[in-house]
This record gives sequence, structure tokens and C-alpha cells, in this order.
Amino acid sequence: MKIAVIGSGYVGLPTACGLASFGNNVVCIDNDPQKLTTLQSGIIPLYEEGLQELYETVKDKLTFTGDISSVKDAELIILAVGTPMSDDGSANLEYIFQATKDIKPYLQKDAIVATKSTVPIGTNDEIENIINRPDIAVISMPEFLREGYALYDFFNPDRIIIGTDNISVYNKIRDLYSSHIPAEKIIRTNRHSAELIKYASNAFLATKIQFINEISDLCEQVDADVSDVAAGMGMDTRIGRKFLNAGIGYGGSCFPKDTNALKYMADKHGVNLGLVSSTIKGNHDRRFNIANRVNKYISDIEGKARVAVLGLAFKNGTDDIRYSPAIDIIKNINHNPIYAYDPRAMDNARKELGPNVIFTETLKDCISDADIIAILTEWSDFKALEKESFAKKTLILDYRNILDEPTMRSKPNVIYKRIGQKI
Repeated sequence: MKIAVIGSGYVGLPTACGLASFGNNVVCIDNDPQKLTTLQSGIIPLYEEGLQELYETVKDKLTFTGDISSVKDAELIILAVGTPMSDDGSANLEYIFQATKDIKPYLQKDAIVATKSTVPIGTNDEIENIINRPDIAVISMPEFLREGYALYDFFNPDRIIIGTDNISVYNKIRDLYSSHIPAEKIIRTNRHSAELIKYASNAFLATKIQFINEISDLCEQVDADVSDVAAGMGMDTRIGRKFLNAGIGYGGSCFPKDTNALKYMADKHGVNLGLVSSTIKGNHDRRFNIANRVNKYISDIEGKARVAVLGLAFKNGTDDIRYSPAIDIIKNINHNPIYAYDPRAMDNARKELGPNVIFTETLKDCISDADIIAILTEWSDFKALEKESFAKKTLILDYRNILDEPTMRSKPNVIYKRIGQKI
């Protein structure tokens, strides 16, 4: 099948490479000249584990261009452009509607336009109105790719949702995936249900994160351990262990904008989503609560403290700092300078953080002679602290609970604090 993917970001690139690996000819179209130059030189400009390696195996099936007319031979056109959050919390649909207008003159007869971008209910109806051709099918096909695990999720999806009332179109898309994906994981809904599945899924997971963070706060006051509580809760198959990791709150390109967009949609239709609203507020407050904790520890140190933060990306496995709680926490730490290190996200973070942040080349450089070390992203690289010796009194604030507790508590000169334990 000839496939065109509009957009070459964290969704478009893994999708394009994955579909090319199925044997399809894929053209990836983007309007960013700098990104195109990088892609056309054979370099993937974002970090996603295994993506560069996969590209090397499928590059004969994959092309990159800024020429929108390249969709003219495509049987399937996938819209994977950004739908960022507007100031009022709604999804900004400017880019997806513009992409639709751009491809309209070039669509071949019986082409399928599939929206992978996360869009509010009714967006595909509007896309269909813009195209205004009875021979063109518009379907909702939401993505469920976790950043850092996008390729794993592409090849091992929990589900593939195809939102369409057209059975023949559904069968064609199902056949595209069914040679590689179990048929029982491919389901059909109407377009509105498909659009809402994505929002509802992300809002539920975000709520789960906020819930365990609130339980973590309670644990700190009653001498319980949130790790034990989460483990015990997660053994209940109705609850599950995933997304019950206490920390500094959720971030990234999906959860913040999708929870806000869902609330905006509900408000528009007169529906009160109290649980989602509470999650949004609680997650916003969480990062400032953590920053205040760090500020208190700094104030307790006599003399000039050296403060190091480990982690800038919103999660491990990516260089993405969009809505990263780590970035907000650093901005609200009242100290100058702050030493910072992240295995992947430092180039992006340099554009966001001020001159009071000193980016170090290595983990060792960052923690050298530190009085306080705060772990803000759950990179496995940071477990190297378990093998480090500390020559002076060092407070380690493990706000992701990734280090081995007995090991850290046995270290001379180390005061080790985990989140969700008695303060």
C-alpha cells in the first residue's frame, strides 16, 4: 500500500517507520525545512529508543518531503500533526484543519484519510466537511504510542481503534495491520467513540497518577510507605500496578493537554467532570509542592549549598520536555546556580531554562560535591548513585523512588529520602 503520513514528530515518525517495516511504501510529509534536511540526511531528529535503527532497515521504503502533492498516489493518508493546548484548555485544531485543506486537491479516488492526531469529538466530521467528497473516507484512528516505548507499542499494541461506519474501509485498514497484529486487538467503533476513547484513556491514567500522589502525601504523615501501598493495591487485578508510581506529577505532550481538552469538551456540553478537574488542579499544584520541599531543604543547610538535579525530560526514554514537571520544579527552586543533567533532554532544556542552570556533561560532574541531589526523572542511568561514594554529607531526594533503599541508607554521609515515606 502507498501511505502518506502528514507530520514527522513523536507520532508520525514511529508510525511511518513501523508501516514501512510492514512492506508499505511510505512518504512522510512535513513543513519544517530544518527537520526535513535532517531527515533527508538519514538522521532521526528526535530520540525514541530503536527508531534510528529501525529507520536504517526501512529507508528504501520511506521518503521525506515537504511537497504536499506527494499524497496524490496514496491510498491511505494519516494525519499526525500537533493539536497543542490553547490558552482556554481546548485543543488547537489549526494545524490539522490546515493539513486537511492542503491535501484536499491531491487526494486520489477512494483514498482513506485517517486521523491519528488526538482531536476532540466531532473533529473528523469537520475534516469530512472540508474535504467534501463522497468518494473519500474519513476515519478516526487514535494513536496509543507511549513516548520512550513508541516502537514497542506500535508492534505490540493493546488495541487498534478504527472509527468508521464503513465496513469495507474498516476491512481495508484491518488488513493493513492484521498480518502483524492479532485480529482480536483490532476493533471498530463509530468516529465519535474513537475520538473519545483516546481522551478518556489518558484522563483515566492521569487520574491514577494523581491519586497515588495524594496517597503518597498521606503516607508521609502516617508513617506508611507508598511503595508498599501501591504494590498491595496493584495486586488487585481490577486496579493493576501500572501508573501507581508516586512522583512529581505527569507531564508530556499528551496527559496535560488531553485532560484539559476533555474538561473543555465536557464544560461545553454541560457535563461536570469533577474527577478530571481535580486531577488537573492536583497535578498542577504537585510540581510547586515539590519545589517548595527542595527550597526548604536548601534553607536548612548552613552556608552556600551546591544543588544538583537529575532529570529534565518529562519521563525516561525521551528527550521531550513539553509540560515536564522537572522543568517547572527547577524554575521554582530558589537557588543559583543549579547543576543539571539528563541523558537525552539537555539540548531541549537549554532553550527553556535560564542562565542560573549549569548543564553538566556527565552524571558524575553534576553530583560532584553536591549537598543536595534531587532525582526528577526515572532514568535507569541514575541508579549509578547506588555505586557512588560521597565524601561529605549529601541529601539525596529520590522523587521517583528508583534507587535501592537499603543500599542508599547504608552509605556513609548519605541522607536518603524517598517520596511517600514519613518526612
